[in-house]
Amino acid sequence: MNRRWSASVVAKLGLLTAVAIVLGYFEYLLPVTGIPGVKLGLANTVLLYALSLFDVPSAILLMFLKVALSGLLFGGPAAMLYSLAGGVLSLVVMILARKSKGLSIVGVSVLGAVSHNVAQMAVACFVVETRAILAYLPILLFAAAVTGTLTGLIARYTFRGLRPKAAGEQNAAKNSAQTERKS
Repeated sequence: MNRRWSASVVAKLGLLTAVAIVLGYFEYLLPVTGIPGVKLGLANTVLLYALSLFDVPSAILLMFLKVALSGLLFGGPAAMLYSLAGGVLSLVVMILARKSKGLSIVGVSVLGAVSHNVAQMAVACFVVETRAILAYLPILLFAAAVTGTLTGLIARYTFRGLRPKAAGEQNAAKNSAQTERKS
């Protein structure tokens, strides 16, 4: 299928890719927790935003760009493997969760964080060739629930700030500002 994106969509995807990379780099430099393998997942807010703003293929492209560019800049082949596994599973879960009517953006974020850790542990079991490391999974799942909640809350409040106001809200704000100046 031949897919064409408008210049506006390409520019927005480029901007979101850059934001995701910067947030990932920030987390790389300043680990939020002292628990090995646990990150806040701020770049996940960008994927959550892309799922809300664009269509699924655009969000998938953004995830692959984030994984590839972050891996090349800050990681290596091993980091890219873990990141790709986590990114693919978490994005699939978030896409399915977004279709659920009763689930908030926080719930979608938690499910994405949990599935990201599950996928990374599966890759670790394959690479290390032992299932003994699964003993660490409960710690990672608890941390994913906490960080997924925080990331989801950040996303919720960020989306509110980025959502364009309706025409009626803009006119009301403009009228109240004019009234205050006249007073």
